[in-house]
Amino acid sequence: MITIQRSAVCAMAAAAFMGLAGCSGMTTQDRNTAIGAGVGGVAGAALTGGSALGTVGGAAVGGVIGHEVTKPKR
Repeated sequence: MITIQRSAVCAMAAAAFMGLAGCSGMTTQDRNTAIGAGVGGVAGAALTGGSALGTVGGAAVGGVIGHEVTKPKR
């Protein structure tokens, strides 16, 4: 059982490192869009009791807000 837990922890750590490496080339606006989508998805899930529609809707709204907040000035 300990071997399975150790493997799971190693796999999660590897996934986290790969996810962080994938964000290294993002612009500030791209990064804030992704952060907004993540936070919006969590908030939507929490507010709707884990509903898939609420999670997706929250992620969409959060992504749009994150994108628009950091829009470059013209």
